[in-house]
Amino acid sequence: MKLLRVEIIANRSIEEDMHDAFRKAGIVRHYTKFPVVHGVGTSGPRRGDHVWPEENFVLTTYCEEEELDAIVTLVRELKEFFHDEGIKVFVSKAKEVL
Repeated sequence: MKLLRVEIIANRSIEEDMHDAFRKAGIVRHYTKFPVVHGVGTSGPRRGDHVWPEENFVLTTYCEEEELDAIVTLVRELKEFFHDEGIKVFVSKAKEVL
């Protein structure tokens, strides 16, 4: 079994849509969410202040390759619909040690 760590960073405005899509697809049942994150990426600043009021969230999950394919497909569809919201997906190998 190849365990993968998937990190999704997106604008908070699409969070509910993403969770609904995952629920309907039966994927990403277990996750850790960082509800408010600030930073600067290729889509611009997200600082949560009066100048740059938008904020992101980070969703991290662990899965096998089959579920990764479904996650990427679904996030790609969301990104096409919400093309200005800076949705990113990062994947790395993971190893459970305890």
